[in-house]
Amino acid sequence: MASEIKVYLVKGKMMVAHDKFPTWSKFEVYVRGMKKEHAIERVYSELGSRHKMKREHIKIESVEEIPLEYVSDPSLLKLLEINGVVKH
Repeated sequence: MASEIKVYLVKGKMMVAHDKFPTWSKFEVYVRGMKKEHAIERVYSELGSRHKMKREHIKIESVEEIPLEYVSDPSLLKLLEINGVVKH
């Protein structure tokens, strides 16, 4: 199953100010997922919960599958090393 999980680089913009003059900030996020759609859903979920944003304030511009050797996030690399789940 670990070989089915891929790493995606998701780039886009999010609205950080909601006043008269909205401010958009760029973001780049590495996420894991089985398909491109799973990666997009994960970004909406994480940014929405972390920054209290609605989905309409997050604009995804590109989603790219990247090779594992280009991943630099140490926590993501540790997750990719997991071979299975142990149930009690």
